[in-house]
Amino acid sequence: MRYAEIKRLTSETDVALTLSLDGTGKSEIKTGCGFLDHMLTLFSRHGRFDLTVACTGDAEVDFHHSVEDVGIALGSAFAAALEDKRGIVRYGDAVVPMDEALILSAVDISGRGLFVSSLDIPAEKVGDFDTELCREFWEAFARNAGITLHVRQFSGENAHHVIEGVFKSCARSLKTAVSIDPALGDEIPSTKGVL
Repeated sequence: MRYAEIKRLTSETDVALTLSLDGTGKSEIKTGCGFLDHMLTLFSRHGRFDLTVACTGDAEVDFHHSVEDVGIALGSAFAAALEDKRGIVRYGDAVVPMDEALILSAVDISGRGLFVSSLDIPAEKVGDFDTELCREFWEAFARNAGITLHVRQFSGENAHHVIEGVFKSCARSLKTAVSIDPALGDEIPSTKGVL
């Protein structure tokens, strides 16, 4: 079972996270930020990842540190659960419509953490969530997972729909990329022999 437990304690946040890549989409999410809880719950469901997250952070300031540190912890969990990446498909992509929003994501589990996006989120807030934190989350995730992640927004007039489309699309891309390719056996999917 490809599984990881991550604990991250800073002067700003305390994050405990577990991840199973070979799950059924079960989740228990308590970050102190209702919108992030919603996004991680649907990320778990659409990726078929079993995920628990408990975070206490300096929400009296804002949600920046909590969102970024949960992204760091989740990325670190993916890296740990994938170990040396033997037998994985490596690449994945998904185009997901969320009402009027249309989002594409593409993933390469490359060992090189990079997030590239064309997001144009049409509001500064969804509830008490600063929408710029969507980018902060995925940058932290990609960097710590060692994953190259591209996200493209083709349309979207509702900020909630755009961000939800991003989380669903990334979940589905990652689900494909981390899946085991039976044809590979225990090969590492790279001519370099390492990812």
